[in-house]
Amino acid sequence: MSRPKEPAFAEPWHAQIFALTVHLSESGRFTWPGWAERFGATLARHGLARDLDGGDDYFIAWLETLETFMAETGAAPAPETAEVRARWEAAYLATPHGQPVHIDET
Repeated sequence: MSRPKEPAFAEPWHAQIFALTVHLSESGRFTWPGWAERFGATLARHGLARDLDGGDDYFIAWLETLETFMAETGAAPAPETAEVRARWEAAYLATPHGQPVHIDET
């Protein structure tokens, strides 16, 4: 009998941020080697040189890299990103466990 496959990503948001990054690279926003260099620098700055298992620390660094890169290119300015993050957090905290989170668009 074979063992069940482990999920490729520990959390859905890990897969989503990975897919978004791949999409942005494939659509010409940046090259994958350029991305890897920036991400490596973020990991080093966070002191994440050890073997990583793809958990939250890894993907938080991934998200930081993507947000910084998109702010630098003007695609997602930092103030707008901060506003969306704050709205997301408020919606998440106000949503009962197990229910879908909806961000107020006002």
